[in-house]
Amino acid sequence: MPVGIGDGHHVATSSMSTLPPMNLVELLTIDVEVEPVLDLGDVCTGVRRLIPFTRGTFRGRDGLAGTLAPGGTDWQLVRSDGTFEIDAHYVLRTDGGALIEVRSIGIRRASAEVLDRIAAGEPVDPGEYYFRTHIRLATADPTLAWMNDLLAVSSGERRQSAVRINVFELT
Repeated sequence: MPVGIGDGHHVATSSMSTLPPMNLVELLTIDVEVEPVLDLGDVCTGVRRLIPFTRGTFRGRDGLAGTLAPGGTDWQLVRSDGTFEIDAHYVLRTDGGALIEVRSIGIRRASAEVLDRIAAGEPVDPGEYYFRTHIRLATADPTLAWMNDLLAVSSGERRQSAVRINVFELT
């Protein structure tokens, strides 16, 4: 059955389509502790912010687990409508010592009231705001080389000084 673009639930297809369906498969959950925001000010296209990552952990399918390597950062642009454009770049270190580069680009959008509650440290249900990214992974580890050829998407949860990212492989 054909599905229209923009219905919010399905990818547009035609009755003649032979493309395989896309599915989401759980891949990783990443928990990141963040430092306070460094506000660089208005840079003509919006307010530029830098959020350094302090530390974190991750766990995933097939027993994959580890920590965040030092140096990760989220470079954000806050648009005039209050939407945050996310551009995070960091490295995961598995318990076995393998390194995985993560590049996460996306959007976080919430009402001013929800943003204030998050900033105050109040618990906020992630369903009260939109936080999605697309993710690419890269590694030199031969046992994890399959990660180099996948696309992933994530749903995030922002807390006062932490972020949880649930990552799904797009198959």
